[in-house]
Amino acid sequence: MMMHFSQKLCLYGSTFIVVAGCWLCMSLNCHAQDEGTPQFYEKQKEGWFWYHDPLPKPEEEPGQEINQVQEVQQQENRYRGTDLEKVSLEELWTMYPDDFQELLDHVQNLAVQAPTEENTLRYLIMQDVARRKALAYTNSAMYVTQKYGNLFNVNQVYPTSRPGVTARVQMQNQEIGQTIRSARNDHALIYFTSPTCGFCEKQSGILAYFVDKYGWTVKPVDIGQQPGIAERFGIETTPALLLIKKGMKDYMPVSVGVVVLTELERKLYRAVRYLQGETRDDNFLMYDFQKGSAFDATSILDNEGKQPWQEK
Repeated sequence: MMMHFSQKLCLYGSTFIVVAGCWLCMSLNCHAQDEGTPQFYEKQKEGWFWYHDPLPKPEEEPGQEINQVQEVQQQENRYRGTDLEKVSLEELWTMYPDDFQELLDHVQNLAVQAPTEENTLRYLIMQDVARRKALAYTNSAMYVTQKYGNLFNVNQVYPTSRPGVTARVQMQNQEIGQTIRSARNDHALIYFTSPTCGFCEKQSGILAYFVDKYGWTVKPVDIGQQPGIAERFGIETTPALLLIKKGMKDYMPVSVGVVVLTELERKLYRAVRYLQGETRDDNFLMYDFQKGSAFDATSILDNEGKQPWQEK
Protein backbone atom coordinates (compact mmCIF):
# COMPACT_ATOMS: atom_id res chain seq x y z
CA MET A 1 0.00 0.00 0.00
CA MET A 2 2.78 2.30 0.86
CA MET A 3 4.64 1.46 -2.37
CA HIS A 4 1.51 2.10 -4.47
CA PHE A 5 1.03 5.48 -2.84
CA SER A 6 4.72 6.40 -3.55
CA GLN A 7 4.33 5.43 -7.23
CA LYS A 8 1.26 7.60 -7.59
CA LEU A 9 3.09 10.45 -5.85
CA CYS A 10 6.03 10.13 -8.23
CA LEU A 11 3.66 10.02 -11.19
CA TYR A 12 1.83 13.10 -10.05
CA GLY A 13 5.13 14.81 -9.26
CA SER A 14 6.47 14.07 -12.74
CA THR A 15 3.28 15.39 -14.28
CA PHE A 16 3.60 18.55 -12.23
CA ILE A 17 7.20 19.06 -13.39
CA VAL A 18 6.20 18.63 -17.03
CA VAL A 19 3.30 21.06 -16.66
CA ALA A 20 5.52 23.57 -14.84
CA GLY A 21 8.14 23.23 -17.56
CA CYS A 22 5.57 23.85 -20.30
CA TRP A 23 4.25 26.88 -18.43
CA LEU A 24 7.81 28.23 -18.10
CA CYS A 25 8.47 27.75 -21.83
CA MET A 26 5.20 29.47 -22.71
CA SER A 27 6.08 32.35 -20.41
CA LEU A 28 9.49 32.72 -22.03
CA ASN A 29 7.91 32.48 -25.44
CA CYS A 30 5.42 35.23 -24.63
CA HIS A 31 8.18 37.36 -23.20
CA ALA A 32 10.25 36.88 -26.35
CA GLN A 33 7.26 37.88 -28.50
CA ASP A 34 6.90 41.05 -26.45
CA GLU A 35 10.54 41.83 -27.12
CA GLY A 36 10.12 41.28 -30.86
CA THR A 37 12.72 38.50 -31.10
CA PRO A 38 12.39 35.50 -33.49
CA GLN A 39 10.62 32.53 -31.93
CA PHE A 40 11.83 28.98 -31.74
CA TYR A 41 9.13 27.69 -34.11
CA GLU A 42 10.02 30.39 -36.59
CA LYS A 43 13.67 29.24 -36.55
CA GLN A 44 13.23 25.56 -35.75
CA LYS A 45 15.88 24.51 -38.25
CA GLU A 46 18.46 26.48 -36.30
CA GLY A 47 17.28 25.85 -32.78
CA TRP A 48 18.40 27.85 -29.80
CA PHE A 49 22.11 26.95 -30.10
CA TRP A 50 22.72 27.56 -33.77
CA TYR A 51 26.36 28.51 -34.44
CA HIS A 52 27.16 31.72 -36.28
CA ASP A 53 30.58 32.67 -37.58
CA PRO A 54 32.13 35.56 -35.68
CA LEU A 55 32.09 38.96 -37.29
CA PRO A 56 35.15 39.64 -39.43
CA LYS A 57 37.87 41.70 -37.83
CA PRO A 58 38.42 45.17 -39.25
CA GLU A 59 41.04 45.07 -41.93
CA GLU A 60 44.39 46.58 -41.02
CA GLU A 61 45.95 49.19 -43.19
CA PRO A 62 48.13 47.77 -45.95
CA GLY A 63 51.66 47.20 -44.78
CA GLN A 64 50.87 47.73 -41.07
CA GLU A 65 51.18 44.07 -40.16
CA ILE A 66 54.31 43.70 -42.27
CA ASN A 67 55.90 46.69 -40.57
CA GLN A 68 55.20 45.23 -37.11
CA VAL A 69 56.76 41.90 -38.06
CA GLN A 70 59.78 43.62 -39.57
CA GLU A 71 60.23 45.71 -36.41
CA VAL A 72 60.24 42.58 -34.23
CA GLN A 73 62.66 40.84 -36.55
CA GLN A 74 64.95 43.85 -36.52
CA GLN A 75 65.02 43.77 -32.74
CA GLU A 76 65.71 40.04 -32.68
CA ASN A 77 68.31 40.16 -35.47
CA ARG A 78 70.05 43.31 -34.31
CA TYR A 79 73.42 41.65 -33.96
CA ARG A 80 72.98 38.53 -36.08
CA GLY A 81 74.58 40.13 -39.11
CA THR A 82 77.27 41.97 -37.17
CA ASP A 83 80.86 41.29 -38.10
CA LEU A 84 82.06 40.63 -34.57
CA GLU A 85 85.68 40.83 -35.66
CA LYS A 86 85.17 44.56 -36.23
CA VAL A 87 83.86 45.19 -32.70
CA SER A 88 86.91 46.33 -30.77
CA LEU A 89 87.55 45.87 -27.06
CA GLU A 90 87.41 49.66 -26.65
CA GLU A 91 83.89 49.67 -28.12
CA LEU A 92 82.86 46.83 -25.82
CA TRP A 93 84.29 48.68 -22.82
CA THR A 94 82.32 51.87 -23.49
CA MET A 95 79.17 50.22 -24.84
CA TYR A 96 75.88 51.01 -23.12
CA PRO A 97 75.08 48.15 -20.69
CA ASP A 98 71.78 47.17 -22.36
CA ASP A 99 73.48 46.99 -25.77
CA PHE A 100 76.38 45.06 -24.27
CA GLN A 101 74.01 42.52 -22.69
CA GLU A 102 72.16 42.07 -25.97
CA LEU A 103 75.40 41.45 -27.85
CA LEU A 104 76.61 39.10 -25.12
CA ASP A 105 73.42 37.03 -25.42
CA HIS A 106 73.88 36.87 -29.19
CA VAL A 107 77.48 35.71 -28.89
CA GLN A 108 76.44 33.10 -26.32
CA ASN A 109 73.75 31.78 -28.68
CA LEU A 110 76.31 31.48 -31.46
CA ALA A 111 78.65 29.57 -29.17
CA VAL A 112 75.86 27.19 -28.15
CA GLN A 113 74.64 26.76 -31.72
CA ALA A 114 78.12 26.14 -33.11
CA PRO A 115 80.58 25.49 -30.25
CA THR A 116 83.69 26.05 -32.32
CA GLU A 117 86.93 27.30 -30.85
CA GLU A 118 86.37 30.74 -32.38
CA ASN A 119 82.79 31.15 -31.11
CA THR A 120 83.58 29.87 -27.63
CA LEU A 121 86.66 32.07 -27.31
CA ARG A 122 84.72 35.15 -28.40
CA TYR A 123 82.02 34.47 -25.80
CA LEU A 124 84.53 33.92 -22.99
CA ILE A 125 86.33 37.14 -23.94
CA MET A 126 83.06 39.07 -23.69
CA GLN A 127 82.38 37.47 -20.32
CA ASP A 128 85.82 38.58 -19.18
CA VAL A 129 85.06 42.13 -20.35
CA ALA A 130 81.81 42.08 -18.34
CA ARG A 131 83.68 40.86 -15.25
CA ARG A 132 86.30 43.57 -15.59
CA LYS A 133 83.65 46.30 -16.00
CA ALA A 134 81.95 45.06 -12.82
CA LEU A 135 85.32 45.09 -11.04
CA ALA A 136 85.97 48.64 -12.24
CA TYR A 137 82.61 49.78 -10.87
CA THR A 138 83.31 48.08 -7.52
CA ASN A 139 86.66 49.82 -7.24
CA SER A 140 85.08 53.17 -8.12
CA ALA A 141 82.29 52.65 -5.59
CA MET A 142 84.77 51.86 -2.83
CA TYR A 143 86.80 54.97 -3.72
CA VAL A 144 83.74 57.27 -3.73
CA THR A 145 82.29 55.91 -0.48
CA GLN A 146 85.67 56.37 1.24
CA LYS A 147 86.18 59.88 -0.14
CA TYR A 148 82.62 60.99 0.67
CA GLY A 149 82.31 59.05 3.90
CA ASN A 150 80.02 61.67 5.39
CA LEU A 151 77.37 60.71 2.81
CA PHE A 152 77.68 56.95 2.60
CA ASN A 153 79.64 55.65 5.59
CA VAL A 154 77.26 54.15 8.17
CA ASN A 155 80.06 52.91 10.40
CA GLN A 156 80.40 56.36 11.94
CA VAL A 157 77.05 55.90 13.70
CA TYR A 158 76.58 52.13 13.39
CA PRO A 159 79.98 50.47 13.86
CA THR A 160 80.29 46.71 13.50
CA SER A 161 83.54 46.15 15.44
CA ARG A 162 83.18 44.84 18.99
CA PRO A 163 84.36 48.04 20.75
CA GLY A 164 82.18 50.11 18.44
CA VAL A 165 79.14 47.92 19.05
CA THR A 166 79.61 48.26 22.80
CA ALA A 167 79.81 52.05 22.52
CA ARG A 168 76.78 52.17 20.21
CA VAL A 169 74.62 50.11 22.57
CA GLN A 170 75.64 52.28 25.50
CA MET A 171 74.71 55.45 23.60
CA GLN A 172 71.34 53.98 22.59
CA ASN A 173 70.49 52.82 26.10
CA GLN A 174 71.53 56.17 27.56
CA GLU A 175 69.36 58.07 25.10
CA ILE A 176 66.41 55.74 25.68
CA GLY A 177 66.63 56.08 29.45
CA GLN A 178 66.94 59.87 29.39
CA THR A 179 63.99 60.24 27.01
CA ILE A 180 61.72 57.99 29.07
CA ARG A 181 62.61 59.66 32.37
CA SER A 182 62.12 63.17 30.99
CA ALA A 183 58.67 62.24 29.66
CA ARG A 184 57.22 60.71 32.82
CA ASN A 185 55.59 63.95 34.06
CA ASP A 186 53.45 64.67 30.98
CA HIS A 187 53.01 61.15 29.55
CA ALA A 188 51.24 58.04 30.81
CA LEU A 189 50.60 54.46 29.75
CA ILE A 190 47.13 52.91 29.51
CA TYR A 191 47.35 49.19 30.25
CA PHE A 192 44.43 47.20 28.78
CA THR A 193 43.65 43.88 30.46
CA SER A 194 40.81 41.39 30.70
CA PRO A 195 39.83 38.69 33.23
CA THR A 196 40.31 35.94 30.66
CA CYS A 197 43.78 37.14 29.65
CA GLY A 198 46.28 34.43 30.54
CA PHE A 199 49.27 36.61 29.65
CA CYS A 200 48.35 39.73 31.60
CA GLU A 201 49.86 38.45 34.83
CA LYS A 202 53.32 38.24 33.27
CA GLN A 203 52.92 41.65 31.66
CA SER A 204 51.82 43.15 34.97
CA GLY A 205 55.02 41.94 36.62
CA ILE A 206 57.14 43.53 33.87
CA LEU A 207 55.21 46.80 34.19
CA ALA A 208 55.72 46.82 37.95
CA TYR A 209 59.50 46.70 37.42
CA PHE A 210 59.18 49.41 34.73
CA VAL A 211 57.33 51.72 37.14
CA ASP A 212 59.96 51.18 39.85
CA LYS A 213 62.73 52.01 37.36
CA TYR A 214 61.23 55.10 35.70
CA GLY A 215 58.42 56.33 38.00
CA TRP A 216 55.80 56.37 35.26
CA THR A 217 52.01 56.39 35.66
CA VAL A 218 50.38 53.24 34.30
CA LYS A 219 46.57 53.21 34.22
CA PRO A 220 45.06 49.67 34.03
CA VAL A 221 41.80 49.35 32.10
CA ASP A 222 39.66 46.20 32.17
CA ILE A 223 38.08 46.05 28.70
CA GLY A 224 35.27 43.91 30.11
CA GLN A 225 34.25 46.49 32.69
CA GLN A 226 35.12 49.55 30.58
CA PRO A 227 34.36 48.57 26.97
CA GLY A 228 33.84 52.19 25.95
CA ILE A 229 37.48 53.09 26.53
CA ALA A 230 38.66 50.01 24.67
CA GLU A 231 36.34 50.82 21.75
CA ARG A 232 37.53 54.41 21.66
CA PHE A 233 41.13 53.32 21.12
CA GLY A 234 40.30 50.25 18.99
CA ILE A 235 41.65 47.74 21.51
CA GLU A 236 40.49 44.16 20.98
CA THR A 237 43.47 42.14 22.25
CA THR A 238 45.05 42.07 25.69
CA PRO A 239 47.51 42.79 27.10
CA ALA A 240 47.99 46.05 25.21
CA LEU A 241 49.83 49.27 26.03
CA LEU A 242 48.99 52.71 24.70
CA LEU A 243 50.83 56.00 25.19
CA ILE A 244 48.99 59.27 25.83
CA LYS A 245 50.36 62.78 26.40
CA LYS A 246 48.88 65.44 28.63
CA GLY A 247 47.01 68.09 26.66
CA MET A 248 47.04 66.10 23.40
CA LYS A 249 44.28 64.20 21.66
CA ASP A 250 46.80 62.14 19.72
CA TYR A 251 47.98 58.84 21.14
CA MET A 252 50.39 56.11 20.10
CA PRO A 253 50.06 52.33 20.50
CA VAL A 254 53.14 50.87 22.14
CA SER A 255 52.64 47.12 22.11
CA VAL A 256 50.14 44.28 21.81
CA GLY A 257 50.83 41.05 23.66
CA VAL A 258 53.49 40.41 26.26
CA VAL A 259 56.52 42.65 25.74
CA VAL A 260 59.78 42.35 27.67
CA LEU A 261 61.32 45.36 29.40
CA THR A 262 64.05 46.09 26.82
CA GLU A 263 61.56 45.97 23.95
CA LEU A 264 59.08 48.08 25.93
CA GLU A 265 61.77 50.71 26.48
CA ARG A 266 62.64 50.88 22.77
CA LYS A 267 59.01 51.07 21.64
CA LEU A 268 58.11 53.64 24.28
CA TYR A 269 61.17 55.74 23.42
CA ARG A 270 60.12 55.89 19.75
CA ALA A 271 56.49 56.60 20.64
CA VAL A 272 57.46 59.47 22.96
CA ARG A 273 59.71 61.05 20.35
CA TYR A 274 56.98 60.75 17.75
CA LEU A 275 54.34 62.43 19.92
CA GLN A 276 56.82 65.17 20.78
CA GLY A 277 57.39 65.86 17.09
CA GLU A 278 61.04 64.84 17.15
CA THR A 279 60.56 62.12 14.53
CA ARG A 280 58.26 61.37 11.62
CA ASP A 281 57.21 58.21 9.90
CA ASP A 282 60.21 58.35 7.52
CA ASN A 283 62.79 58.54 10.35
CA PHE A 284 60.86 56.75 13.09
CA LEU A 285 63.74 54.38 13.99
CA MET A 286 66.45 57.06 14.08
CA TYR A 287 68.22 57.88 17.33
CA ASP A 288 69.04 61.45 18.18
CA PHE A 289 72.80 60.93 17.84
CA GLN A 290 72.22 59.70 14.25
CA LYS A 291 70.80 63.01 12.99
CA GLY A 292 72.49 64.21 9.82
CA SER A 293 74.20 60.86 9.25
CA ALA A 294 73.59 58.13 6.69
CA PHE A 295 70.87 56.79 9.03
CA ASP A 296 68.97 60.07 8.69
CA ALA A 297 66.99 59.21 5.56
CA THR A 298 66.13 62.71 4.37
CA SER A 299 69.26 64.53 5.55
CA ILE A 300 70.70 64.26 2.05
CA LEU A 301 68.08 66.77 0.93
CA ASP A 302 69.30 69.41 3.44
CA ASN A 303 72.11 70.54 1.17
CA GLU A 304 71.04 74.11 0.34
CA GLY A 305 70.28 73.19 -3.25
CA LYS A 306 73.77 71.82 -3.96
CA GLN A 307 74.24 68.47 -5.64
CA PRO A 308 76.65 66.13 -3.82
CA TRP A 309 78.44 65.20 -7.07
CA GLN A 310 79.18 68.89 -7.72
CA GLU A 311 81.00 69.39 -4.43
CA LYS A 312 84.77 69.45 -4.49
